[in-house]
Amino acid sequence: MSLAARDRLARPPRGQVRARAAALLDPEEAAALAARLRAEGKRIVLANGCFDLLHVGHVRYLAAARQLGDVLFVGLNGDASVGRLKGPGRPLVPAAERAEILAALQCVDHVVLFDEETADDLVRRLRPHVHAKGTDYALTTVPERQTVRAAGGSVAIAGDPKTHATRDLIRLVLERFGKSRE
Repeated sequence: MSLAARDRLARPPRGQVRARAAALLDPEEAAALAARLRAEGKRIVLANGCFDLLHVGHVRYLAAARQLGDVLFVGLNGDASVGRLKGPGRPLVPAAERAEILAALQCVDHVVLFDEETADDLVRRLRPHVHAKGTDYALTTVPERQTVRAAGGSVAIAGDPKTHATRDLIRLVLERFGKSRE
């Protein structure tokens, strides 16, 4: 993310007041902060994802992840990696806006933008005590599980059963509004 985009996220438009929002950090800033928090004895949790069209499943996942520690860092896939992971036409919402939405959630302490398909590099940098993944994963299918263990952390599955998905929202919108109305 460019510095100009980060500045726009940091400052609300003239005349508007932003509610408490998490800090948007680059991976280097996040690593330095995680090291300081770890030295203070804080339990660090890392969750990650694309978070394109934020829905209740995302919110429940992040709220459950936050309960696993003292500080929740959310790794947010950048636009290029979302396109590679989810296919043509994605993301629907640009990274800067997805980051702003995530940062506004009370359970989120810090948002870190990254461009890789997995969060392995973030895990290596932040060395979280817990790496939380949603219920669409099992402990044995988490892509970053080996990196988490090598960094001294554990993997946890968090959130409610996987009954919500962005692709289902997209399909529903197309079903209801995709055909021209006469």
